Amino acid sequence: MDLGCRKENVAVDKRVREAGLRPTRQRIALADLLFAKGDRHLSAEELHEEAVAAGVPVSLATVYNALHQFTQAGLLRILAVEGSKTYFDTNTSDHHHFYIEGENRIFDIASGPVTVSNLPEPPEGMEIANVDIVVRLRPKRSD
Repeated sequence: MDLGCRKENVAVDKRVREAGLRPTRQRIALADLLFAKGDRHLSAEELHEEAVAAGVPVSLATVYNALHQFTQAGLLRILAVEGSKTYFDTNTSDHHHFYIEGENRIFDIASGPVTVSNLPEPPEGMEIANVDIVVRLRPKRSD
């Protein structure tokens, strides 16, 4: 193992520990796959495919469990786009998304003039934690 790879593993191990999770071999391997390529949006199935291709012995159920644990620990944001289509976003800052219908592709809207107004009052004892905007795109239809 080269020095760069060891440094990355130590950083991922530290990130997982600081989130309050035990750094198991599978969590570290999945976190490394998730965070090594910068901000991205992945489904559990896509991460599972990457893990298998990288030689990480992990089941799809374990990938789902790890992704939900990472989300609860604040390492990921969950985005429910279609009824059963869920993406996990490595960028946990407040931001919004474009979704290309038919391609199942999601990407960040560059920070800019997105305004949400007239939000309803939350029920008593509750506060708004986040507002997710997903702008759905499709190719223009010819007239």
